[in-house]
Amino acid sequence: MYTITFKVQGALDQKVTASQGENLLELAQKRGVIIDAPCSGNGTCGKCKVRLISGAVNSIPNPHLEQEDYDDGWRLACQSTVIGDAVIWIPAEAGAFQKGIQTADLSSPEELERYEASIGKIFAAGLERGCPQKGLGLAVDIGTTTVSAALLDLQSGKVMAKASAGNNQIRYGADVINRIIQSAKPGGREKLQKAIGEETIHPLIQELCQSAGVEAGDIRRCVLAGNTTMEHLFAGADAETIRLEPYVPAFLELRGKVARDFGLPIDPDAPVILAPNVGSYVGGDITAGVLDTLMWERPEMGLFVDLGTNGELVLGNQDFMLCCACSAGPAFEGGDISCGMRATGGAIESCTIDADTMEPSYVVVGEPGTKPIGLCGSGLIDVISELFRCGIIDARGKFVKDGKRIRRDEYGASYILTFAAESGHGRDVEINETDLDNFIRAKGAIFSAIVSMLNSLDMSVEDIEKIQIAGGIGSGIDIEKAISIGMLPKIPLEKYSYIGNSSLTGACAMLLSDQAEEKVFAIGRNMTYLELSTYPGYMEEFVAACFLPHTNAALFD
Repeated sequence: MYTITFKVQGALDQKVTASQGENLLELAQKRGVIIDAPCSGNGTCGKCKVRLISGAVNSIPNPHLEQEDYDDGWRLACQSTVIGDAVIWIPAEAGAFQKGIQTADLSSPEELERYEASIGKIFAAGLERGCPQKGLGLAVDIGTTTVSAALLDLQSGKVMAKASAGNNQIRYGADVINRIIQSAKPGGREKLQKAIGEETIHPLIQELCQSAGVEAGDIRRCVLAGNTTMEHLFAGADAETIRLEPYVPAFLELRGKVARDFGLPIDPDAPVILAPNVGSYVGGDITAGVLDTLMWERPEMGLFVDLGTNGELVLGNQDFMLCCACSAGPAFEGGDISCGMRATGGAIESCTIDADTMEPSYVVVGEPGTKPIGLCGSGLIDVISELFRCGIIDARGKFVKDGKRIRRDEYGASYILTFAAESGHGRDVEINETDLDNFIRAKGAIFSAIVSMLNSLDMSVEDIEKIQIAGGIGSGIDIEKAISIGMLPKIPLEKYSYIGNSSLTGACAMLLSDQAEEKVFAIGRNMTYLELSTYPGYMEEFVAACFLPHTNAALFD
């Protein structure tokens, strides 16, 4: 047996006994040492970088580690196994997803104002406030990346406290597919349920109660909204059928449950309401979100786009609603991108590039003076739009200019946003052609999903009268730049609006009103789910959208 010491930046050292051949990432996970692993340890994302300080580990060569980094002690935890005693340094960014992610969680005055206006409009649309429970209510948006929660007074509707944190399931994979696969392994379902319950939601409840100066036992009603996979993993249900044909979830509606059924540390008899799912990849976060859009009671044709780790869309009005989910992958949250990261400290969130000098100017998440260490989703959209506008890349995402910011090697070319000496981690922050290709496929999935829904109804982009964007990434998106690269349809900018965390807003409305709860269940039952993987013509639309901005330039003239 050997001793592995994890030296976690900003925390106490963790020592663990290990056997020969044990995987370093899995060992850290067992010990509770958080190392971000969006690809679930497949060696494809390069995010689980740790540094070998002393001793030795057996590491498999990986293209995400350059020789210079390897010589400096850097290793991928998922590609390293124990061969003796070792001391491993875990950088702060490895666990940055737990706290500090920028998200729409009612924490800013703008978010709170938007929320209050939305709640007012929902009840002005004819739904009455009121529920049988008295005291406090808990609303939770279970996102794949972040979890946001709000504590409300059930009588007045006042927000008593709000909080958010990274979803601790992230260490088992950035996307729902990887987490479903993990849940199917021996003991996996229990691990995933514990990660979202005990490790994420329970601490949030404690934080909310401390902030409001109340007891958790005073929480008499709870509403949770998440995508279909998140709700299954929270409930401890079998999620395997979500990813396997014929893609039928274990449940669409799960009613009649109380807090003790899920081990929530609130009033044991408090009803726990899960917003209904529509299909395998359109879940309760969307049905709750649609309540916020008011699409269900308006005559104009609207499009609702929820951008996060997954991309879900709803098209319709008071007469009908069509929904779908697209396999955009985790690119919008920094996955599949070599310099990608979530919107935590050090993430470049917006950028412009000088067309003549190719020099970038950017804004970094964090306190003034925070040095960049990567790109989050909104920054990624900006950078790609700017590279294309300046003629630095072509429609295929290939670099066609040279200069001091352009690096070329045997693997292709890249654009250096920040040189090592100016970055927060001592390495270049750069975006390469593989990153561009991954992002172009992600944005192509969004646009082709929109076009496919319109085609199925014999409609065109011109028929859309309103586009509402939700999700954490939505708040930072420059709509004009997103249009310029073919991610969103070209319609007048005034038809676009950002509605914040619509899932949390919808969950809050369900918390305050039995009628709002029933309306969300009615919305779920009345939505038509379009399965894009089997829809004729979708792949042709997807391929056409995998250029900047599109193979049909007329769509963006």
